[in-house]
Amino acid sequence: MQRNIVYPDLVLPDFSEFPNGSGSFHFLSGIRRHLHQHPELGFHEVQTAKFLKYVLEKSGLNPSRTIGKTGFFVDVEGQPEGRAVGFRADMDALPIQDLKNVSYASKTSGKAHLCGHDVHSTVALGVALSLYAKRQTFRGKVRVFFQPAEETSPSGAPLMIRDGVLDGLEAAFAIHVDPTLPTGMFGLKSGASTAAADTFEVRVSGEKTGHSARPHESGDPVWVLSQIMNALYQLVGRITDSRNPAILTICMLEAGKALNVIPQTASFGGTLRVADPQDRLKLRQQLIQTAEQIGALYSGFPEVTYQFGAPAVINDEKLHELMVETTRRLFGSQAIFHIPRPSMGAEDFSHYGAHVPIYLVRVGTQSNASTAYPLHDARFDADEHALQLAIQLMTESLIHFLDS
Repeated sequence: MQRNIVYPDLVLPDFSEFPNGSGSFHFLSGIRRHLHQHPELGFHEVQTAKFLKYVLEKSGLNPSRTIGKTGFFVDVEGQPEGRAVGFRADMDALPIQDLKNVSYASKTSGKAHLCGHDVHSTVALGVALSLYAKRQTFRGKVRVFFQPAEETSPSGAPLMIRDGVLDGLEAAFAIHVDPTLPTGMFGLKSGASTAAADTFEVRVSGEKTGHSARPHESGDPVWVLSQIMNALYQLVGRITDSRNPAILTICMLEAGKALNVIPQTASFGGTLRVADPQDRLKLRQQLIQTAEQIGALYSGFPEVTYQFGAPAVINDEKLHELMVETTRRLFGSQAIFHIPRPSMGAEDFSHYGAHVPIYLVRVGTQSNASTAYPLHDARFDADEHALQLAIQLMTESLIHFLDS
């Protein structure tokens, strides 16, 4: 990295602030606002990574080389002969215009941190610095890793895994901001925390275009397509247990341009989100078979494209018990929101769960109307007082893991 990078507005903290696991509010807010003002999309987080590495290096830590295209990690070593655990943050922004009227709004047109990844990266940085300040008090190693492209498909987690970020680790933790929870609350859940999210497209083709008065002469891909769409909407809760969370949504539909011409081709696409891994495979198979069979029945020559996305995040039971215990000890039982059912959103943190036990914590970031907008809303914002709380919780949870 370049050694002459200067961030004039950044004041590094006195490390005496970090033994309590939180750090300076002014420092953390400054980090988060810098990231918020300079968003970068997936696999383009070059300046984001440089900034984070700069702070870590100035603080005495030694970040790794670049992995996963634009990602990296930093190891915080405690006393020798201990366990090893990971903490992951995502760095990428969304291709959406920031519509907030605040001084730290995005300075890049059409790009903004509207899913809280700036918060996640700030918390991860704070966790690394807090652990570094406490390194004489624990045994083992914490690897804090900064991942690109959580929002894209394919995403960054598989590349980080390919490049060895999990080597030697026994488990991995992560957080996600939650604007439905008030600041000071943490959402905890054992088992499925998010859904798998797959995408599909179905294209139906006729032999030629036709006249709207004589569809029997040319075939009608739009009509065939509508039969397939109606059938797919019936799958969830009919071939799978209706008590298991799943949803199929068609979001794209393309056909002809003229009102009196039957097009030669028509297509639609959408997402399938499923919490149970077996239901995911069953619904995928049924989706493809249904589309192909209905299309063939009416000579529609169907083509089905199905792409697996992130699997479901399955929170490990033992890590859940650890998180409940640590949260209760630090903040009391009233700080715990026991999540009753999984989110149907997706999180590519799930990929790490195929290799080590994982746990995703929901961090409340709502304090007023301005911080209550949902994730991916153009006005999304987060209460920065949640930064110190999340850093304290995750620092102590990671040390708890190493000591267990």
